[in-house]
Parts: sequence; C-alpha cells; structure tokens
Amino acid sequence: MQQAPLKFQQQSIFLAEPRGFCAGVDRAIEIVEKAIEVYGAPVYVRHEIVHNRHVVDNLKAKGAIFIDAVSDAPDGALLIFSAHGVSKAVQKKAQNRDLRVIDATCPLVTKVHLELLRHYAAGDQVILIGHAGHPEVEGTMGQAPDGAVLLVSTTQDIANLTVTNPDKLAFVTQTTLSIDDTKDVIVALQQRFPNISAPKREDICYATSNRQTAVKALVEKSDLVFVIGSKNSSNSNRLREVAERCQTPAYLIDDEHDIDVQWLEGKQHIGITAGASAPEELVQQVVNFIKMKNKNNSQVHHLKTVNENVSFSLPVELRENDLKSDD
Repeated sequence: MQQAPLKFQQQSIFLAEPRGFCAGVDRAIEIVEKAIEVYGAPVYVRHEIVHNRHVVDNLKAKGAIFIDAVSDAPDGALLIFSAHGVSKAVQKKAQNRDLRVIDATCPLVTKVHLELLRHYAAGDQVILIGHAGHPEVEGTMGQAPDGAVLLVSTTQDIANLTVTNPDKLAFVTQTTLSIDDTKDVIVALQQRFPNISAPKREDICYATSNRQTAVKALVEKSDLVFVIGSKNSSNSNRLREVAERCQTPAYLIDDEHDIDVQWLEGKQHIGITAGASAPEELVQQVVNFIKMKNKNNSQVHHLKTVNENVSFSLPVELRENDLKSDD
C-alpha cells in the first residue's frame, strides 16, 4: 500500500556544517584503498576500519577482508590496523606472525597513546575517561601493562576509584566522547584529586567537538534531527544525545531506509547531520528521501558553524610506493 504524502506543504531542511567524514576517517579509508591498489587484493583489516556499515561494505567489494583477530590473517598477509588504534599486545602478535602491517590509527588517537605512555613512564597512574568495550578504549588501555590504567565513564565511577597515590595521577580521554558529559567527569576527578594532571590539549578530537557544536546550532532551528551513522559509532551516538539533551527528538539512522515516515508527520523544520565516519552520499540520499515524501516542496539550508581544514598524511609505506610508481 502506497504511503500518503506528508500533510504539510512547506518544509525546511537544515544541514549541519561541518558533518560527516573527518580527516582521520578520510585517511583510514584511503589507506585501505591505496593498499589494495599498491599491493593487490586481498588486504586484511583488523576490526572495522571505521564504524560505518556502508564504508565497510564498499571496501569489502574492493578487496578488503575484515577480521576479528590477528590470528585470522593468513601467513604473509598484509594487515591493516583500524583507525581506532590497537594495544601493544596486538602489535606484538602481528610482529610474531611476521605479517606486513600498515597502521591506520587516527593520529589524534596516537596522540592520546603517546600522552598515556609519557605519564606511565613518569610513574603516574593514568585514568582513562571512556566507554568500556570500545575498540579505541581497548587500544588505549593496552598501551600500558594490564591494570596500569583505570577506566571511568561517569561521575559515579569516580567515587569507587582506588588509586595508589593521589598525588601521582593523570587522565586522558577517548577522542569521541560527549564534550558536556566529559567536562562533568573531569570536574569530578579534579574535585576528588586536586593534583591530577590534565592533557596539555583536549583529547576529544576536533571533529567530534565541531560536530557537537554544529548539532547545538541545528536544534535551535529544527523540530526533528536525523543523525546519519551506524549504531556502533561512538561519535554518532553522542550527536544524537546532544540533540536529545536539547529537548529535540533525534534518530540515529544508517540511511534513508531506517526512516519511519511517521516521524516526519507535522515536522516543518528537519535537521540533518552525520557522524565522522558517515559518507556524504548518505546525507544526500536522506535529503532526497525527505524531499520526495514532501513532493519536492522542501528547501535545503546549510547551517555553517565551523570551518575545517585538517588533513593527515598517509603512512610512509604508501607514500614511498606512490613515489616509486611515479618513476
């Protein structure tokens, strides 16, 4: 049975800017694509290169094979570590297997790893603010020996912390957290441990911060917000939470097929953003779907809050091959 068109006639669609791919995601995807081009298919990727179903499916079609463990890669294979980073133990397993490895860890995640290692080497006990079970958290905690890093997610966790020396503490954070929630946790940490060392620069990445700022501007003009991103994407979930915290209904969707047309009923101002691992083509598909449901009587407005001009270079292995191919 064909669905009836929406009952309202005029509609505004607001697109958050910035949205979608960040520099770390661009780099990680390019690493897989370039590795396939230079070394040939298949290449093996430990865990999803980024948390987006469409990106992963597209890379599978090009010759990437996604695996759960280093042991799943055959002898002599090319193995790529995902943008989320890996533990020292995973790195060692790959070395012991004598696999060819290319590391696609986001440079901003690597920055947190180095920060943690610096504190550990100085004898500080490190507290990581993050979500248990997330690949980035597992990789970050795994930079130091088991038990050396304490994990907290909420202000309630801090009351239960047992530390060795309250005057030799430091904290780092997962890069994709909610800015507002993390501030509350940091305040609670500093209240309980006044001498705790903070990062010299905020660990939450620029893209996470910018996209959350853009959502706060988006909700001021929207009756409803769609966040395009996969369910296992931390930064996409945080965008939905930011909108909901501002009392605006928000839905996390993979693509236009996840939209229940009833959500659009009576909504004249629709906001759209995308997580840092969601391709722009998905945004345009969602826009076209909404316009079609409203018989193309929708106007699209771009709501710009921040300019982004960040880029990261490819790993040296792929840059060297670029130079060789030009000879």
